[in-house]
Amino acid sequence: MKKIIHPPKSTWSELLNRNLESHESLEKAVRPILRAIRRSGDKALKRFVFKYDKVRLENFLVSPEEYEEAMPFISKDLKSAIRTAKYNIAQFHMQQKESIKKVETVEGVVCWQKSIPIEKVGLYIPSRNAHIFSTIMMLGIPANIAGCEEIILCSAPDEHGKLDPITLYTAQLLNITKVYKIGGVQAIAAMAYGTESIPKVDKIFGPSNQYVTAAKQLVGKNNVAIDLPAGPTEMIVLADETCNPKFVAADLLANAELMNDSQSIVITYSEELLDSILTELEIQLESSDRKEIAQKSLVQGGKGIVFHNDKQAIEFINAFAPENLIIATQDAEKLGEQVKAAGSVYLGNFSTETAGNYATGPNSTLPTGGYARAYSGVSVDSFVKKVNFQNVSAKGLKRLGNDLKIMANAEELTGRAKAVEVRLESMKTPKPKVESKEKEQQEEPQEATE
Repeated sequence: MKKIIHPPKSTWSELLNRNLESHESLEKAVRPILRAIRRSGDKALKRFVFKYDKVRLENFLVSPEEYEEAMPFISKDLKSAIRTAKYNIAQFHMQQKESIKKVETVEGVVCWQKSIPIEKVGLYIPSRNAHIFSTIMMLGIPANIAGCEEIILCSAPDEHGKLDPITLYTAQLLNITKVYKIGGVQAIAAMAYGTESIPKVDKIFGPSNQYVTAAKQLVGKNNVAIDLPAGPTEMIVLADETCNPKFVAADLLANAELMNDSQSIVITYSEELLDSILTELEIQLESSDRKEIAQKSLVQGGKGIVFHNDKQAIEFINAFAPENLIIATQDAEKLGEQVKAAGSVYLGNFSTETAGNYATGPNSTLPTGGYARAYSGVSVDSFVKKVNFQNVSAKGLKRLGNDLKIMANAEELTGRAKAVEVRLESMKTPKPKVESKEKEQQEEPQEATE
């Protein structure tokens, strides 16, 4: 992990760099896969599954028999833990459902907004470096709460053409029955374009590596909506003298072990504290089950930075906009109030990211790569579209009509003004007919003549 002591602001641009591949090179790598699957469907899909997953598959859909085979491999304790997480995640996300509130903006004009579920959604579950079954809950639970009609799931198979039993158990627990053994860029292409065996969806969800994220962004330009740019995981830990260096090191290692291109940064106010954390990190790294991945990640994307004070630290954090931020300081909540850009914030020494990844309740599918400056993490809102409704009565149009015509004419859109005018004209009460005196005289009865 690289040490940086009191960096001047003129050097921050380099520190904010994620050191990831350029968009151009990523797009160049994924475009041929997208193009081939769009043109050839399952035929191309089988070719890429064999190339990247080293297995030949004739059927991508997980069969009922495969579910049955998987269930005995799930321990009672794990089932209980997953159910606990499911309950907490559901509790948190249920609060995001919004009731319809009708607003009378002007007398006679009633407006409201209604959340309508996205009909077909595709969940991408990464499995190349680890079987991240927790992502199934983070995506499947809000999708169920939103009421999506069709939920499909894609994840890469192992060398035997099977999915991890925990993945299948979790999917079944959430009533996700269309599970496909396909991962990587090819899974994104299949869900975006549809193939003979995999249905096209309206929106794709899920985090993964740089290539999958690039594929999502490409298909999101023309063919399908995507949740957010969620690439390699990243974390900043802000720590002061009240932190426990063992805790901080453990959190950094937990983030680094996920993938080679994870970003792990620790910020302190003293070099002495930073050295204590880095020493502890080296100790823990030696006993890590995923030492090779974590070590590479820490070399490529690991930084230890010493700033002079809170103000500098928070300014840097907001500029970096991390996916995950842990504030392990004495005044964690106070500093947390100053955070403007982060996917998820953990306050206090006992708030480990692991808790949020699995079972506290908030969603752990979050924006990376600095996109937290403009994107939110996945929520129930991610699985709905909000449709506006307006009911304008005759009285309401009378009240607004003149203003509407003035503004339409100011934009030189006379058709809009006319659309209002014809309605206003239709409301005018016709004037009673006044008969002429001459006609009245003609109609008077004539006196008899002698």
